[in-house]
Amino acid sequence: MHGLAAGRVGAASIAFLGVAAAAPIVTLVTVVPAVLADGAGQLVPWAFAAVGVILLLLCSGLASMSRRFPSTGAAYSLVARGLGRPAGLAVAWLSVAGYHAIQFGLYALAGLAAAPLLSSFLGLTLPWWAVAAACWAFVAICGPMRIEIAAGVIGLLAVAQAAVLAGVGAANVLQPSGDRVTPDTILIADPAVLDRPALGLLLAVAVLTFAGFESTAAYAEEGFQPRRSAGYGAHGAVLLLALLLGGFSWSLIVAAGPDRVAPLAAARGSELLFSLAAERLSPWAVTLGRFALLAGVLAALLALHQVIARQLFALGREHVLPVVLGTAVRRTAAPRAASVTQSLIAGATMTGAYLAGADPGPRTARWLIVGGALSILVVLLLISVAALLHLNRVPGREGAWGRFVAPVLATVGLGTLVFLAFRDLAALLDMPSGFPLVRAIPAFLAACVLLAVAHALLLRRFAPVRYAGIGLAGMAVVVTPPAGGHAEPRLIPRQRDPGAHRPERVPSRRSPGPE
Repeated sequence: MHGLAAGRVGAASIAFLGVAAAAPIVTLVTVVPAVLADGAGQLVPWAFAAVGVILLLLCSGLASMSRRFPSTGAAYSLVARGLGRPAGLAVAWLSVAGYHAIQFGLYALAGLAAAPLLSSFLGLTLPWWAVAAACWAFVAICGPMRIEIAAGVIGLLAVAQAAVLAGVGAANVLQPSGDRVTPDTILIADPAVLDRPALGLLLAVAVLTFAGFESTAAYAEEGFQPRRSAGYGAHGAVLLLALLLGGFSWSLIVAAGPDRVAPLAAARGSELLFSLAAERLSPWAVTLGRFALLAGVLAALLALHQVIARQLFALGREHVLPVVLGTAVRRTAAPRAASVTQSLIAGATMTGAYLAGADPGPRTARWLIVGGALSILVVLLLISVAALLHLNRVPGREGAWGRFVAPVLATVGLGTLVFLAFRDLAALLDMPSGFPLVRAIPAFLAACVLLAVAHALLLRRFAPVRYAGIGLAGMAVVVTPPAGGHAEPRLIPRQRDPGAHRPERVPSRRSPGPE
């Protein structure tokens, strides 16, 4: 059985993989105009900055855990080490479900992103499923490639969207409304009159837009420095996302004017970015922006495909899922079976939607992406708690800041954001509070957790060796026979100490073994 190859991608490539998975241009086109229209104004860039700080605190614990346990299982493996195997499986199920939901939402948005370009250049109006099928084919072809090639494609698309956003943002700032940039574009006149419930909703929106950056941990085994590249990549992804989202949303306020941005955003909606660019730049630049939006969708679809495939690979390698998923192709060191499986799942889902006569639009995409991002937000909270507990239970080289202070602050911050997101779920979905979907999403997440715990308990009862291997990244589980052959065997195997066949080499302090 062949595994993933080390030394394939660097920290910069991993950072762009995380940025691409979060799809910042999709956020700036679909989410930011809506919150500006609701009157959030100058609070929007500050919300992105505040969430960025909290996630940087999380990255400290995430990097420390990845340095100790570099694994393509990412959150699944880290939480299994910190909170136990049932919690690890719960995170695996939540991650796979959440990433799939976000990916399906992006497939629904692909048709909207491509429609203006198809109409302008080809005079065509294609149904959603035709555009989604073309995007699916692109992802299915690129998915099983070598990670350095796939990362290059994703990085190229991510750099393209970042460059376009930087250019349009610079034009907004250089040609501001009223011919001058005033302090009230960023400063809040009277913080005492802030609407606290609205502020909580804005923070919930902001943190959900970062969902995907944590996928950087899935490339730890393939990094140039397996114990460091993923941590550096996570920090880089959060910084880039905070700069892009916060800086560009501020540029929209500068371009429209702090007094006019709310009515203008309400009137133009998702066209706000392009209409402001059209007032300042040549038509070809606006067209380039539309290409960047489509490129951002494609990059996000491919980045999510890569992280889902690696999650399935990690679960297959540890025999939690069928072992065929845990194999990699010798020539490319890519998890081809897991990649093909993910493509088949996405293709079957879209085929089912087409046969059912579904016509997903922006609202359906919003529901899917919000539901998926909420699942990832719960995963982030569990990662923070796992890092806090494990790093202090088994102290290492980390100082007090990385081992205790940063994880505590991240846990408190993420716990608050999770509470705000569930409290304002109806507003996030743009639905009445009593609507069935508002109750269905938390119920679905709870069902994922319960099924994962049941899965873990079944493995513990009927396949204890497999259960003992959860979170070990494919390392062998060596069973120590009971002393003298008379003691009752342990239900969960204990890892054998190195050199146990040579009594004189056994250290005086035995390793604790799996719990």
